[in-house]
Amino acid sequence: MNEVFGMWKYTKMVVLTALSAAVFAALLIPFKALVLVPGFTEIRPANALPVVLGLLFGPAGAWGAAIGNLIGDFFGTLSAGSIFGFAGNFYAAYIAYKLWGRLGLVDDGDEDPLLLNSTKKLVNFVVIAVLSAMICALIVAWGCDALRLVPFAALATIISVNNSLPSAILGIPLLLVLYPRVKKWDLLWTDIVGEEYILEKSAASRAGAALMVVGTVGGLAAGLAAALGPGGQAVFAAGFLQGHAGNAGVTLFAGAGVALVVIGGFIRK
Repeated sequence: MNEVFGMWKYTKMVVLTALSAAVFAALLIPFKALVLVPGFTEIRPANALPVVLGLLFGPAGAWGAAIGNLIGDFFGTLSAGSIFGFAGNFYAAYIAYKLWGRLGLVDDGDEDPLLLNSTKKLVNFVVIAVLSAMICALIVAWGCDALRLVPFAALATIISVNNSLPSAILGIPLLLVLYPRVKKWDLLWTDIVGEEYILEKSAASRAGAALMVVGTVGGLAAGLAAALGPGGQAVFAAGFLQGHAGNAGVTLFAGAGVALVVIGGFIRK
């Protein structure tokens, strides 16, 4: 995870962060009126961006997604939950570039790993888009439930669907259009930062990636099990009429998943 902090010494990465944040916020704000959960989320076609930003700009895309989401929150959805919205959108982009070449679907020797020119790469993109949506849902819903703002089961399921569909459907043509141009302009994050920040494809880094996947899927599943069982909550819109936020099991099990994702991100070598 040292690239997340080390990138700030590169002027181009700082500029890409600002650009990513501005574009993400600009696409979020016009849809603020199309509310799904009052004060917390809305219909968001802009959710196609975090995965693409993460793949192209690495940590700059992750910071940009986080900052852009926070800027968007100032237009009607700013609350204590915005802290977790910041973290959730950061990890939505972060997990994309951390996992891209570590799921066994992109060949290690591929000179154009982000060029979606094979079925395996397309499947890889969709899997990562879903995982990106899930980690964002896990972090945001866990935090908002712990703060007793919104029930975990309702928010987690809404965010999972609301993020994964735009990302998986719109993200593919977006990456197909942007990748060749970004590569030509030498703006891929791997072309900007020093070698000490480039992610290695070692056994340990693959273990870290596996830990992130387990934390994401397991944390969300365990959190939902605790919310729907002992917590008495329900999924999607029904979750606002049944059960209450602040379930201890959700805080523990979903929080454990978040912890595994964070730990996995620190494993490089």
